[in-house]
Amino acid sequence: MKKLLPVLLLFAIACKQKDYNADLLVKNALVYTVDSNFATADAFVVNAGKIVAVGKADTLEQKYTAHQVIDAGGKPVYPGFIDAHSHFYSYGLSLQDVRLENTKSWQEVVDSVNSYARKNTEGWIVGRGWDQNKWTVKDFPNKAKLDSLFPVRPVMLTRIDGHAIMVNQAALNIAGIKPGQNITGGKIETINGKLTGLLVDNAEGLVKRKIPAPTDTLIQSALLDAQSNCFAVGLTTVEDCGLPYTMVNTIAQLQHKGALKMRMYVMLSDSPENYDYLFKRGVYKTPGLDVRSFKMYADGALGSEGACLLQPYSDHKNWNGFLLSSQQHFMDIAKKLAGKGFQLCTHAIGDSANRVILKIYASVLKGKNDRRWRIEHAQILSPDDIKLFGEYNIIPSVQPTHATSDMLWAVNRLGKKRLKTSYAYKQLLEQNGWLPLGTDFPVENINPMYTFYAAVVRKNLNGLPEGGFQMENALTREQALRGITIWAAKANFEEKEKGSLEPGKYADFVILDKDIMKIDGADVPTVKVLKTYINGEKVYEKK
Repeated sequence: MKKLLPVLLLFAIACKQKDYNADLLVKNALVYTVDSNFATADAFVVNAGKIVAVGKADTLEQKYTAHQVIDAGGKPVYPGFIDAHSHFYSYGLSLQDVRLENTKSWQEVVDSVNSYARKNTEGWIVGRGWDQNKWTVKDFPNKAKLDSLFPVRPVMLTRIDGHAIMVNQAALNIAGIKPGQNITGGKIETINGKLTGLLVDNAEGLVKRKIPAPTDTLIQSALLDAQSNCFAVGLTTVEDCGLPYTMVNTIAQLQHKGALKMRMYVMLSDSPENYDYLFKRGVYKTPGLDVRSFKMYADGALGSEGACLLQPYSDHKNWNGFLLSSQQHFMDIAKKLAGKGFQLCTHAIGDSANRVILKIYASVLKGKNDRRWRIEHAQILSPDDIKLFGEYNIIPSVQPTHATSDMLWAVNRLGKKRLKTSYAYKQLLEQNGWLPLGTDFPVENINPMYTFYAAVVRKNLNGLPEGGFQMENALTREQALRGITIWAAKANFEEKEKGSLEPGKYADFVILDKDIMKIDGADVPTVKVLKTYINGEKVYEKK
């Protein structure tokens, strides 16, 4: 017996060494790796939150013994989806307020607000999502009905694009706004000497700064509610475009506690305190949080007539929109960030705003580079300016659902000629050979399947227009999938750690019920996420 003990001990050690040399094996799957070859596999192995091997199940099972085995049942598996442009925190806050996205008239907006107010009896009434372009009467509303219902309680209702608000007289009084008052980079609408309640772009701040700051409890609820909804549509990384530096610590603390698992790429807003914060501490980088960029706003939005155009709006003669700051301000910030090595991302919708920012970027970047400075939206472009994206490696960060949301009325704003180089994603892709895609939620729906569908099929959810919108600028399915995975990661300097299912990268992945690379394009919006994983940990499962 004594002679057998060493043999048994060695056998036990050998077994122990073989057992559980990986945390997770995913097999019987159609794995889209989204690597450089766009290869597929049927299995991969995860250990310590990262992918360690990708290939055939029988080969991997011989080499690895995993604590957990997921049999995907032949379902497609993709890298976790990345939204290259969103407002994650603002979306979370909107979940706590009056939801107005599906209202079909101003009266329906007012009714929704009134219903909310009966259940929430104190404080400001705040809502978001109205869009007059979806109504039968497409004129901007006025505050009369709000004043009648709420003569004392202040109301602020943000348009779907975030670039205009409708407020009642009580809110105007609190903000001290008077008829005839002007503001640079904004509009305080006055008709026949009376305020209508419509405030556009920079004018919004006159009211917004009077609203009490959200409590810590509300902030946490907003972030966690947003996370829950995003996991359910397969998002594992979001880019939050424009936050104050104070949110960095809040996000970091929630991630450290394990409550906030969503990976976030945060752009700080254009303000002196934000520049001071990051200049002093440098890039803030953890596995879940990346802060290295700043967000400027060149102009407003097309729907609220704040986009800055080279020629007047087709439906609003003598009106070109406006820049939100001076060109000198944009130049000063660009030079400052170039010297410090940070990324600059600028919202530009109109062709005039895009031209201003492209030329400022060009003067600072001075030719080919890998700074990955971005223009967010790059929506309306002069044909002469598109080449500047490629000549200076400027990255257009676009949102395909904007095209399919705007197309039915954008022609009225722009005319047919300007529309031809608007929402021109294929032309923009050709400039640098890659194109990050996002949604701009809560302006659009959070679902990346809608992004994929709009990019490839170029139709709205009602299947219009029949032949697709300007199909010469549609993307292929491979390009669209890269746009919501590896190219979105590249826009963040994160392509070596996420965006594809390759050894050494985070095990962020999703399992869908249908294969978006093969099904009929019309069926893409119906695709559901079965499971979402971050670091190989399941964070969502469809019930």
